[in-house]
Amino acid sequence: MQGKMKAAVLVKPGKIEIQEWDIPIPSKDEALVRIKAVGLCGSDVHYYEHGKIGPYVVGKPMILGHEAAGEIVSLGSDVRHLTVGQRVTIEPGVTCGRCHHCKSGHYNLCPKVEFLATPPYDGAFCEYIAIRADFLYPVPDHMSYERAALIEPFSVGLHAVRRGRLKPGETVVIMGMGPIGILALAAAKAAGAKRIIGVDLEPFRLERALQMGATDVVHLRKEDATEAINRITHEQKADLAIETAGNGKAAQAALRSVRRGGRVVLVGLPQESETPLSIPYIVDNEIDIYGVFRYCNTYPTGVALLADDDIDLGPVITDYMTLEQTAAAFEKAIKEKNSTLKIIICP
Repeated sequence: MQGKMKAAVLVKPGKIEIQEWDIPIPSKDEALVRIKAVGLCGSDVHYYEHGKIGPYVVGKPMILGHEAAGEIVSLGSDVRHLTVGQRVTIEPGVTCGRCHHCKSGHYNLCPKVEFLATPPYDGAFCEYIAIRADFLYPVPDHMSYERAALIEPFSVGLHAVRRGRLKPGETVVIMGMGPIGILALAAAKAAGAKRIIGVDLEPFRLERALQMGATDVVHLRKEDATEAINRITHEQKADLAIETAGNGKAAQAALRSVRRGGRVVLVGLPQESETPLSIPYIVDNEIDIYGVFRYCNTYPTGVALLADDDIDLGPVITDYMTLEQTAAAFEKAIKEKNSTLKIIICP
C-alpha cells in the first residue's frame, strides 16, 4: 500500500502540526496497521511540554503516541499468524529478541528496544504504522478499539501487581489516581485484592477510583496518608503499596503504609533524580521494594481480562478527540489535568 497519510507531528516543544507523511511500507516481518484509537499518555505530554524525558531528547520532528490499536491492512511476506482485516492491539516496544534480557523473559529491559514515541522512533498519532508482527495481538471483534488501546497502560498495572506478588485477599494502597493508578487499581481488583485504598489530592480522581472499585479513598488535602491508612486498616496497614504518582513524598508515604514484611512497588518517576528513603526503616521492617519499567508478558492477559465487560473502563476515558484535534488534546491534558484522565485520539 502506497500513498500519503495524515500525522500529528511535534515540530517543536508546544507545537503540533497535522502533516502529510508517506504511508510506511512494512518489511517482511512486519504488518501495516490502520490506527483506530490512541491514548494520550503522560509521557507524550512531557515530550510536548519539554522536548525530552531524561536522556531521551526530541531531536527532529516526530510523531508521539504509543497506546494504540487498529486494523491490519497488509502483511510482510514472512508473516503467517495474522490476517488482513484483523483487529489488533499494539505492544509498542520492539525488542532485539537475542540479548540476555529477551531470552530470559524480561524483554522490557532489552537495551536495544525500539519504543513507539520514544526518540528517535515515531509513534502512533497518525493513520498508519508498520510494526513487527509479533508485537501485535488480535482482539475480539466485539472489543472496541478504544478499549484495546488501553491494554498498554493496563499492562503497566498488571506488571506492577505481578512484581508486588499480590495475593487474593490482600490489602493494597495505590498512591496516585491518575490513569496508571486507576488501571493498577483495576489490575489489583482482577488479581483478587480484598481492600484497595486509593490516595490522591484531587476529588475528581478519587470519585473515579471509587467507580473503578476502590473500597476506600484518602483525600490528601484533608488528611495525612499514613494516619488515614492506619485508621482504615485498624492499624494493620497494607500488604502492598503501589506508587504511581511520580512524587518523592508519595514514595515515602507508600513505604510507611505497608506492614512489617510488606512490599512496595515504584512505578512513577519523580522529577528529582534521587528520593530519600529511610534505610533503617526498610531494614528494620524487612520491606521489599520493586521497580517497574513498563511491562513484559502482559498483553495476552490484558486481552483476556478486557475482552469482557467485567472491568468497566468507562470512568477512565474522559474525552474522545480526532487526529486533527491532537494539539487541542495536549493543551486540554495540561490545562485541565485535575478533571481529565485518559484522552483517546481516533484517527
